[in-house]
Amino acid sequence: MSDNEPVTMREAFFAGVDVGSSRTKVAILDRKKRLVGHAVRRSGTDFSETAEVCLKESLDMAGLPREGMARCVSTGYGRKNVLFSDDTKTEIGCHARGCYHYFPVAMTIIDIGGQDNKVIKVDARGRRLNFKMNRKCAAGTGAFLEEMSMRLGIPLEEMDSLARESEQMVELGSYCTVFSGTEVLEKIREGKKVPDIVKGLFFSVIKRVLEMDSLTDRVAMTGGVVAHNPILVEMVKEITGREILVPEYPQLTGAVGAALFAVDEGASEGQ
Repeated sequence: MSDNEPVTMREAFFAGVDVGSSRTKVAILDRKKRLVGHAVRRSGTDFSETAEVCLKESLDMAGLPREGMARCVSTGYGRKNVLFSDDTKTEIGCHARGCYHYFPVAMTIIDIGGQDNKVIKVDARGRRLNFKMNRKCAAGTGAFLEEMSMRLGIPLEEMDSLARESEQMVELGSYCTVFSGTEVLEKIREGKKVPDIVKGLFFSVIKRVLEMDSLTDRVAMTGGVVAHNPILVEMVKEITGREILVPEYPQLTGAVGAALFAVDEGASEGQ
């Protein structure tokens, strides 16, 4: 079968499930490690049910029957809530594996998620060298941007386009979500333009992430915040002077990494 031929219903496939505190992602890969189906939903309050729904949506996209699933690996905050999973892996391992699949080079991976940030370094063989995580505070995460969008009365999905209208960015002094909210209101009172404030919020996210660790020559960016706000990639490129690698589906990187582990485990078991 050539790489361009469609996946048939008779073929076995592999699933990766990334249950984050904010969003649940599912990726379906075939034996050749091609992404053939995927889904993203809010995790909500029932992680198990959301994972089931995402799996069904992914299978519908791929046109595959559930009984063809050879193996499933889950990762993320709620990985143990995926009842149909055969194994679990850490978020760090899955994000590194997923990103290296698309970019097989030594690099620093910046993942900006809904509730945490990760900075992961891998060598030229894809082996993890070290990592840093920000889990104790919402600063620099999607939750920070979501809170600020509510303070400004702006739909979250419009912030990227608004920031692009900025002519004179307003730099904010605080990382703290609570203090930043007060500072944003103060800037509005001073008459600062909303696009300039929004770009300042994105700059605040970038500053927080870049202070977590140093960068290598090659940098990749992943995560839902990156997927929905590509201006972050452009700003990091401008600030660091580096070319930034971005997977086709930045939000699915962890799920793809989990599915890749499933493919490997399936191969070792002769599936």
